[in-house]
Amino acid sequence: MRLKDKNILVVGLGRTGLATARFLHQQGARVLVSDTADENKIGDSVRVLREMGITLELGPHHITSFQNADGIVVSPGVPHTIGPILEAKSRDIPVMGEVELASRFIREPIIAVTGTNGKTTTTELLGQMLKNSGIRAFVGGNIGNPLIEYVESGQKRQIVVAEISSFQLDTIDSFHPHISVLLNITADHLDRYPDFEAYADSKIRVFSNQQPDDIAVLNGSDPLIRAKTESIKSQRLFFPSLEANEQGAILNGKRIILKLNNLKGIQSGFRIQQYLDISKIRLPGRHNYENVCAAGLAALAAGATLEGIQETLARFRGLPHRLEHVATINSVQYYNDSKATNVDGVLRALDCFAKPVLLLMGGRDKGGNFSMLADRIREHARELIVMGEAAEPIRSALGRLLPTKVAVSMEDAVTTAFRDAEPDDVVLLSPGCASFDWYNSYAERGDDFRSAVKKLKKRAVN
Repeated sequence: MRLKDKNILVVGLGRTGLATARFLHQQGARVLVSDTADENKIGDSVRVLREMGITLELGPHHITSFQNADGIVVSPGVPHTIGPILEAKSRDIPVMGEVELASRFIREPIIAVTGTNGKTTTTELLGQMLKNSGIRAFVGGNIGNPLIEYVESGQKRQIVVAEISSFQLDTIDSFHPHISVLLNITADHLDRYPDFEAYADSKIRVFSNQQPDDIAVLNGSDPLIRAKTESIKSQRLFFPSLEANEQGAILNGKRIILKLNNLKGIQSGFRIQQYLDISKIRLPGRHNYENVCAAGLAALAAGATLEGIQETLARFRGLPHRLEHVATINSVQYYNDSKATNVDGVLRALDCFAKPVLLLMGGRDKGGNFSMLADRIREHARELIVMGEAAEPIRSALGRLLPTKVAVSMEDAVTTAFRDAEPDDVVLLSPGCASFDWYNSYAERGDDFRSAVKKLKKRAVN
């Protein structure tokens, strides 16, 4: 892909936009970066780009900058349907995302992991499985390390493992993973997509360029996924259960049965049926066992060993903000599940607990149907504490089912839960919403919860 002396517009200046602009500059392109935020919110990136001689346009987008570009690279946080981008497309100006750009410079096989929930855990598991099998892998993408940083670094790995969001899939063209993993599809980001069907179709794009020698790892328990992947060209591996003559992984109690007797490219010596022991894994919930199925299948297809996979399962401790145990205070357990930014995430979290739950929810609504939580709320929760912009919609949908209180801050929510909790209860932050009303990220929200809990614990000890 020739970039030298081309006028390339980068839209959106987060970490991805910064890395993209830097790479394009190194390739000899004339780079212009456009972001609607003001300079104070962007921070140090402004100084970095100006020192490189890259032009920035902050505030409202300039339509002429889009019209005069030879190509446009869109960061994941920027909708590809905004007016200036649609205008550029109407003029046949190439528009792509950072993942598409990076993939055109990556020669190593790519494993792409997508789905509504569980992407980061599965991606990290997969990377560790490969590493423990002696395979050098780059792990990045939507997980926090943009693919373009791998390209820019010049490092060479044997394989690239990338978490890929629906926003990134919206702007692919030739992106071609050798192995694509689809964990699940449930309602999310309906504030950005016109309907659920459009969101689901975005996820399915991860298979659009695969060929018969490529591999698709699919959640076969989801009829929607089965229906939408019937016509893909790649070999299909299913989990967590199989129908007649299918290959994949069966989740059976505390072990996973692997059936890969007819998979092209599988390492020599793999028997028709083998097993993974998940009895000692430290990840709560059936959904995490399903993530292990998907990661194990993708790892084996990429050449990992059963020994390397099993070693990973014995050592993996989980990730912050995903059902993370923070503390136990007066026999009450506190869990940080700030990454649960949609309704399905809350459903999965509630299913992990047999003890009564005081549930903390709220944030910025992404179009979720909170009424879908009703049955789980009745089964698992005894108090609901709501906060943020979505407090009233959540209370309207669920408040009739159990005592419900409104908090004005995270500290207020945690203090309320502390006051109302009884021994052996669980206090669970599982917001079901984005964090952008009060916080810059789900991680910042989770850190605030953790801080508030630890402050209470210190007070209780003293």
